[in-house]
Amino acid sequence: MHFDDPSNQMATTIKDSDPWHKGLTRYHWFVLMVAALGWLFDTMDQQLFTLARMPAITELYGKPAGMSPDDVKAAVNYHGGVATSVFMIGWAIGGLFFGILGDKIGRAKTMMFTILIYSIFTGLSAFSIGIYDFMAFRFLTGLGVGGEFAVGVALVAEVMPDRARAYALGWLQALSAIGNITAALISISLGLVEDIGYSRWRIMFIIGTFPALLAILIRSRLKEPEKWAKAKQAGPDQIDQELGSLRELFGNPRWRRNTLAGMAMAFSGVVGLWGIGFFSADLVRTIFRKHFEAQGLTAELVNQKLTLWTGINSLVLNIGAFFGIHAYSKLTNTRLGRKPTFAIFYVLAMVWTAFTFWNLDKFSEIFWMIPIMGFCQIALFGGFAIYFPELFPTRLRSTGTSFCYNVGRLVAAVGPFTLGYLTSNVFKGYAVISPGVTDDSLPYRYAGVVMCSFFLIGLVALPFAPETKGKPLPE
Repeated sequence: MHFDDPSNQMATTIKDSDPWHKGLTRYHWFVLMVAALGWLFDTMDQQLFTLARMPAITELYGKPAGMSPDDVKAAVNYHGGVATSVFMIGWAIGGLFFGILGDKIGRAKTMMFTILIYSIFTGLSAFSIGIYDFMAFRFLTGLGVGGEFAVGVALVAEVMPDRARAYALGWLQALSAIGNITAALISISLGLVEDIGYSRWRIMFIIGTFPALLAILIRSRLKEPEKWAKAKQAGPDQIDQELGSLRELFGNPRWRRNTLAGMAMAFSGVVGLWGIGFFSADLVRTIFRKHFEAQGLTAELVNQKLTLWTGINSLVLNIGAFFGIHAYSKLTNTRLGRKPTFAIFYVLAMVWTAFTFWNLDKFSEIFWMIPIMGFCQIALFGGFAIYFPELFPTRLRSTGTSFCYNVGRLVAAVGPFTLGYLTSNVFKGYAVISPGVTDDSLPYRYAGVVMCSFFLIGLVALPFAPETKGKPLPE
């Protein structure tokens, strides 16, 4: 396969009014395709975990002797939150390590390693025999998941011409919603099949091994960006300016300020999505379980129906996410800067997420409440993909982007744990409406609404962040 020289730039005759993609070479499109597929499959594996988490924990935890059904349910909720936090800790550690590695050895090589790691350990999760080995596999999966984002966006940001950069990164993040939608369709398909004879959650994780094939394409065709190659060849002027230097990231006041502001922004968005938004699948399970049990269905059929509806929940959430990311990209590139657009979506995410968790009650409401929530919440992640690479020079771009996104995620690992704790402990008693009458969804509702306050942290961080619209990447 032949490509144009990756250093080719857009023709000088292109006008500002021309489409953003006019003049892109075949290699530009190839880089965007590979990076988008890497992130698409990454998010598919993330979403498979979200959909399979509670069925997996329920089966692996079992029904210990001497525990009441309510105590088992509370323990499963708690361990579901812990498993998510463990996954996010692995995500953060892997993101930081591979982010630095991406600056030191190259974007393409590092991307290949991360895809192999998250694919292999997603597959191994299917063979878990207990809660603790399941959590260990999720931690190891997280190492690869966390590393892919930073090197992917750094790669696209450095290969694309300046006028196309933000749009290309917007598409990169928007296509991640297709990965989530793919996971949802897998869940829906398994929910429509009766009597599989094998746990549906295990099948989901086995399917998650397929992205490893993408590593072959990366290894054979993808080149390192010219900007990175020049920075590597030039070498550091001083020890603080070496590739992937944490010393410079925090020793230089400009990069330190950008890092801390970006980390706070990511923390807010990640808690909102992984500590609240993605738990809407568990809320759906809780709300509709009694509905199906009241129909006299067997436990197998109840689980089949819940698998179907959590898949539908994920599907419509990520359809909303796809349009939300495009909305951020459109607003920030044509009308508003990065910071005003972030402010709008932090407020929208906080208000609509609280509204959804408090009011969702009917099957029909999934089809409009959940897409709007996905639109508002995941638009922020479109912003992170566009904005974070613009905060750092080439020698620190992967490291800085990864630090913002993944160390913010490390701190944000308290989100799922906190939601699990609030649900199973603080608001546990709220499930009892009157003697003999319970509503297991109420602890989720109260916990979700309380945690929406985390979106305020992103708003507080914005004044400390620079505006980057219309500016070239720093060098």
